[in-house]
Amino acid sequence: MANLFIGGTWRAGSSGAEREVVNPFDQSVVAKVDEATAEDVAAAVAAAREAFDAGPWPRTPAGERGALLDRVADLLLRDREEIARLETRDTGKTLGESRQDVDDVVAVFRYYADLADKDPGRLVDAGRADVVSRVVYEPVGVCSLITPWNYPLLQVCWKVAPALAAGNTIVVKPSEVTPLTTVKLVELLEEAGAPAGVVNLVLGDGRVVGAAMVEDPRVDMVSFTGGVATGQWILRAAAETVKKVTVELGGKNPNIVFADVDFDTAVDHALTAVFVHSGQVCSAGARLIVQDEIHDRFVAALAERAERIRLGNGMDEGTESGPLVSAQHRDAIERYVATGLEEGARLVAGGRRPEEPELAGGFFYRPTVLADCRRDMRVVQEESFGPVLTVERFGTEEEAIALGNDTDYGLAGAVWTADPARAERVARALRHGTIWINDYHPYLPQAEWGGFGRSGNGRELGPSGLAEYREAKHIWNNTAPRPAGWFTA
Repeated sequence: MANLFIGGTWRAGSSGAEREVVNPFDQSVVAKVDEATAEDVAAAVAAAREAFDAGPWPRTPAGERGALLDRVADLLLRDREEIARLETRDTGKTLGESRQDVDDVVAVFRYYADLADKDPGRLVDAGRADVVSRVVYEPVGVCSLITPWNYPLLQVCWKVAPALAAGNTIVVKPSEVTPLTTVKLVELLEEAGAPAGVVNLVLGDGRVVGAAMVEDPRVDMVSFTGGVATGQWILRAAAETVKKVTVELGGKNPNIVFADVDFDTAVDHALTAVFVHSGQVCSAGARLIVQDEIHDRFVAALAERAERIRLGNGMDEGTESGPLVSAQHRDAIERYVATGLEEGARLVAGGRRPEEPELAGGFFYRPTVLADCRRDMRVVQEESFGPVLTVERFGTEEEAIALGNDTDYGLAGAVWTADPARAERVARALRHGTIWINDYHPYLPQAEWGGFGRSGNGRELGPSGLAEYREAKHIWNNTAPRPAGWFTA
């Protein structure tokens, strides 16, 4: 089957090259997909440019654009189980998490379907009775949307839904490692009635396909989620043509636990914060910061429970955590843990590949807890993007805040305490884009998502997520023009 979607037509890549998509549980080949070339990207951008400049979509009433998003949500629900299974085979995550991802993206499409026509602009008081002054919102134009491998369906929908609601045309590139649910999403967009050229899909290596999507002067905006180094390159490359850019680049997220918290609940959530999807989550609570009075007991409870986490095939209902996405990523996690031990961290759980024969064919690594960590360690400052938890300790509230903010990142964080006033003080003091109080991981389509510092710029979700894909235009209408009289000659 041809997997590139350009100008309303499914086609193979112009080079004829294909890429195997591998199930990280057992390395079986799930599918073969077409590999795009720079020429294919140019064709996709040309189709999106024509659809924006000459097609109906940017001029379609916002309510009709919202209706298309609603139809996509209906189709996602119709195919929920098929999509969830595809996501699990592609990423290795548990089937329960994949089902939740589908439900979440349905909510995202519903939210932007409803929001599409809710903010047509505003009147501005010009101070003159004969002037009508308005601010209106228009789509940015052609948008290149580039998404990561860990949450392929979720992340692409966070971009696609607001971009289309605003009236843009798009070129989408998922990670070459996990492209399958994005292909399925584009099929559903076509079925829902997206006009030809409005949605375009290219697959392939970021160094070729992604670079072409960023550098093409016909592209007006780039939205990227992924690693810092790639995000920095995109920002530099986009500057050549002064494109609008939003980037979300991960985090090193503090999870702060005060001694007055319900102990068992905090331990349970500390595990969930970091070990869901084997830690391959940009907002993972991978940096646990525990108050002195309960530190030792907390570390012991964490270690005991981490060793009991059930690894396995994401398709099996009893599996609690799946494999890492690739052998290369597992190798990187092993080097990361070795670095921590060299720096003086104490291994209290994991730190090894599982011994079960049934897991030998996959990219598994045991959930790992490193105690006795210090803020100057690389493992405390650098994002692992894997099942590795570092534990630090603190004495006072001020010290907890200082530790929580001692990072170049600023995506997310949490504070656990039974004191509501302290919870609010710490939440307000932490310089991160999302703060949970006595919880971890929930998000809402209505609430903005994004980070401070090296976690990126711009926001996804919420009203700001739609605003990123709009340009504000001021229209001044002088209803009674007369000579200005500025010059007398």
